[in-house]
Amino acid sequence: MLYHAYEVNHAALAPWREIVGASKRYLESPLNPASYTWAGRTMAAACDLFEVATRRYEKPEWGLYKTDVNGETVDVSTRVIWEQPFCRLLHFQRDSSQMCAAYDNKKWADPRVLLVAPLSGHYATLLRRTVDAFLPDHEVYVTDWADAREVPLSKGRFDFNDYIDYIMAMFELLGPDTHVIGICQPGPPVLAAIAVMSAENNEFLPASMTFMGSPIDTRQSPTLPNNVALERSYGWFRDNMIYSVPWPNKGFMRRVYPGFLQLSGFITMNQERHVMAHRNYFEHLVEGDCDSVHKHREFYDEYLAVLDLTEEFYLQTIRVVFQDHCLAKGTLRHRGHLVDPATITKVALMTVEGEKDDISGIGQTQAAHTLCPNIPQSMQTDYVQPGVGHYGVFSGSRFRNEIQPRIAEFIRAHFNRSEELAFKKENPLLFFAPHESGEHV
Repeated sequence: MLYHAYEVNHAALAPWREIVGASKRYLESPLNPASYTWAGRTMAAACDLFEVATRRYEKPEWGLYKTDVNGETVDVSTRVIWEQPFCRLLHFQRDSSQMCAAYDNKKWADPRVLLVAPLSGHYATLLRRTVDAFLPDHEVYVTDWADAREVPLSKGRFDFNDYIDYIMAMFELLGPDTHVIGICQPGPPVLAAIAVMSAENNEFLPASMTFMGSPIDTRQSPTLPNNVALERSYGWFRDNMIYSVPWPNKGFMRRVYPGFLQLSGFITMNQERHVMAHRNYFEHLVEGDCDSVHKHREFYDEYLAVLDLTEEFYLQTIRVVFQDHCLAKGTLRHRGHLVDPATITKVALMTVEGEKDDISGIGQTQAAHTLCPNIPQSMQTDYVQPGVGHYGVFSGSRFRNEIQPRIAEFIRAHFNRSEELAFKKENPLLFFAPHESGEHV
């Protein structure tokens, strides 16, 4: 009933949003003398604040159309190269002719990087700045997870095992020597997928794996979200966090963990900070500080856009990752078979943590090194970034200036250019697909 109440409330406020929106446009019109007064600007700011507080935020655009390669501007197009009901794999494809020009018409080969976006409430576009930082020197692929609310029941279920299967299918599509980066939530299933493939001696194993702020072992430095998962029973989460998608959404009657519940949890953790941010936003609107207003909108248009998770995936994640610590304890099973990270011997490992991370505490990501004892020490790297929290691990100035260069250096240390050139020649559609071969987004 909560989901239905949420939808009814949103619909009930729709006429008011229209009225307030019209009032805002009237108050901001340069033809209206009141727009030049303090009172007029204050009323317009109040209308704006009402609108942003009550509207539903749609999936943001990536907005990545260009990158800089060796001082040359290169066009970027985004296309779908693989698709399943609950995920699409996107390739941020750089214009090949412009790339050749940037490399003085020499053969160029950059590492293939698969960024596994978190499936924890926000859209993959949360990694926009992460993608942007890797684009100049890498072939970038990103998982674009679907909103369960938009997936019809006829498409079936999606659980923790399916997540692992999806990751393995992407590795097999992208081929060997791919470099995978799991950001936050994907850490355990990505590590599990590589362990399963290692046990099978699969030829499509990635060359390296990097985990950033990931809950590999949440027993280490437990944070508030970790403690909440332990303080409440599995049954409590099942009975209080799961609701049916209401009509007329495509996923009508699918049981989900609603994104708006996840968002409310995020906001509650830092309530004072968000209240202050909106108070400052109001004052900047009145003052006409356009730069500050733009920065606020850019952040919250992304932060407040959320998606739903399937019941089975959410509940299994709660149990497997946060309550039973299955991967860390060596009890995780995939399709009935025990998952053993100790079988990983050929994949280089890097872990990245933020000193002030209040979601994945220090040591939770580093635990991957303990779980993978048979990876040679020369192929392992650990880095803790001073002064950053959870989001600073993969976004912001310190990520771009300090973290990303270290990851790029790690990837290059395990990159074979001659093999990459041969792979590009054998698989041209992964790099130079014609326009009609994939859906551009």
